[in-house]
Order: sequence, then structure tokens, then C-alpha cells
Amino acid sequence: MKVPDQPPAMTQGSEAGPETGPETGPETGNGAGLIVIPTFNEAHHIGGLLDSLLPFARRSGTPIIVADGGSGDATRAIVAARAQAEPLIRLLDNPARLQSAGINRAVALAAPETRWLIRVDAHAAYRADFCDVLLAEAAETGADSVVVGMHAVGEGVLQRAIAAAQNSRFGNGGAAHRMAPQGRLVDHGHHALMLLAAFRAVGGYDESFSHNEDAELDLRLAQAGARIWLTARTVVTYYPRRSLGALARQYMNFGRGRAATLRKHRQRPRLRQWVVAGLAPALSLAILGPLHPAFVAPLALWVLGCGAAGTSLAVAGRDPRLALGGPAAGLMHLAWSLGFWSGLLRRGPARATAAQGPVARGPAARGPVARGPAAQGSAAEGQDGQVGQDGQRVAS
Repeated sequence: MKVPDQPPAMTQGSEAGPETGPETGPETGNGAGLIVIPTFNEAHHIGGLLDSLLPFARRSGTPIIVADGGSGDATRAIVAARAQAEPLIRLLDNPARLQSAGINRAVALAAPETRWLIRVDAHAAYRADFCDVLLAEAAETGADSVVVGMHAVGEGVLQRAIAAAQNSRFGNGGAAHRMAPQGRLVDHGHHALMLLAAFRAVGGYDESFSHNEDAELDLRLAQAGARIWLTARTVVTYYPRRSLGALARQYMNFGRGRAATLRKHRQRPRLRQWVVAGLAPALSLAILGPLHPAFVAPLALWVLGCGAAGTSLAVAGRDPRLALGGPAAGLMHLAWSLGFWSGLLRRGPARATAAQGPVARGPAARGPVARGPAAQGSAAEGQDGQVGQDGQRVAS
């Protein structure tokens, strides 16, 4: 690939002032892979995350680029200190502050012979063999992209309840990568490993997307004939939002992102997307309650459903405090619905999708794309997974 004449500012061994990066020039990578971690205010997690990735990085000589969107906490200082002691770690400025832009910016620095992009998100934890499993799965399946399952965990009463909601069918809608994933071809999942040639062939992430950029990219990959494999051999441990306000904002953004994808590709929502999208309009009928009690029925059913879900979570987890997960899941649905309509009804025409050529199939992607029962089954389930890779979606 062509390296920009003025490469993005990268810091190696120092937080202050931009540098071109490694001594060998702006390109980075040993030809095998590149780990990219987009960050923004992740001081609580970034140190431990780097520690978990370094054994693989050192063993394989794989660079780790932390693309930071201008964190106001200690994230940059932590990464810069680690970079001083470990030359494989690089700190990259991401002035656009979007994860999509940060990853694209890091990919622009990859050496032309670099084959694999490994996306790692800072608001999560990974097993020690995470990267090894991804590469092994790609080699065994011939997939262009390997996506992973997710399991939410929390600390404290509220975050644990939110995690329980996100792990439940009521909260995640039965997403394939959230319900004990089985190895199979899918349309979408939590991004982990991607053939860099495929990523580049479809133009990388769309930087106009602040959320749902992963599902939108997977849609273009599928259109180009790429194979997306959901592995059952490893999962990501995700840390959900700690407050209801932050949770609501997150899911409103999820809904807007899904609407933006539908508008861009001129698609219609799937049935279960319509079900969740219809929640906000249905609940709004309650204002007509004085005219007839029937208008209050959707609100009453929603409250009862949240209560029943909370009771189920409390019984299953043998912890009465997990009952808060029911209202949390209801809030996730409602916020997604509000965000979806605000995104779908915004002014302006939907963007046309640029035509893309087929993905070139190299040695790691053996054989033609098979759209058999496994792929069709996942398509029927919808494109479920991360939006902005920082929390699972209710109805993607």
C-alpha cells in the first residue's frame, strides 16, 4: 500500500511531541500482523490489557499500536511509559477521536506485507492465547475475518446487573456471539482478526460512522465475497457501563448507528429490529391513556416484562440484586428505539454505497466463498454484535 507523504503522529518511548515512530520509518510491522487498540479515557484498563498482549507480541514480533483519541485521563501517560520500556508498543494520535478513524490511521502505517489486523478494544479483557487462537482459526477455516463471542462482567451491584442483562436473551436478543457461540460462518460478530487485504479491498472502516462501523464494514465484506467465521474457541470479557445514564446514551448511539447503516445501504430493518424499534412509539401511546385504557397497555406490558426478566435473572444468578437487570434491559431497548428513530428520520438522503470489487483470496483464505446453511442461518438471525465495539447491541 502507499504510505502517506506525511504519516500520522506516532510516539515511541515518549508521550510528548509527535514522532514518525520506529527507526525504520513510518511503516510498522513484521509482515505477520498488527495489533491495534483504539482508546479514549481507558486508564483503568489499558495497563492490564497491554500486559496480557505483550507475551504474544514479543513471541511473534507483532507491534501494538494504541490509537488514542485525545484521552483526558492517564491513558496516554501509561501507554507512553510502556512504550519507553517496550519498543513493540506505539502511541498513535487519533485526532478524529473515532475508533473507525483510529484503526484506519494505524493500518495506514502497516508495512505492505502485513497480512493480519488484530483489533483489540480497551474496555475489555482477553485470554492469554487470544491472538494465537484467532490465527489458528483463520488458518484452519480459510476465513477472511474471525470474530468472537462476548461475555459481560461487572463490579458492584448495578454493573453486575447490567452485565447479567446483556448476557441474557432478553437483553441481547439471542445474538449468536452472545449465546455460547458455536464455530460457524456468520454475517457479523465482534471484530477480532481480519485479513488486511480484505480490509483494504473494501475501503476499511467508514469514518463517518461513530457507531455500528463494525457491522457496516462486515456488510461490505460480505458483499465482496469475504468469509466471516465466528469462533467458539475464545471469547472477550466485556465491562459494561457503570451507570444507567451512560448505558442509555450508549444504546441510543447504537440505535443511531444501525439506522445509519440501513440508510447508507438502503436496507429494510429485520423483523426483530422492527420489534425493538417499535418500543418507543408504542410506549408513547400512554399519553392517550385518558382517552382509553388500551393506550396504556404497551407501557404496562413493558413494565411487566422488565419485572419478569429481572426476576428470572435474580433466580438464575441466585442473587436478588440481579433483578435490577430487568429494568436495565428495558432501558437498553427503549434507548435503542429512540436512537434508531432519531437516526432513521434525520434529514438528508441516504448515502449510496460505493461499488467494491471482490476480495482477493490469498493462501490463508482457501477455496470459494460458501454461502451454505451455516451462513444462511446466521443471516436469519441478523447482524448482531458490537457497535463501536464497546458494548453489545439489543437489536442490531
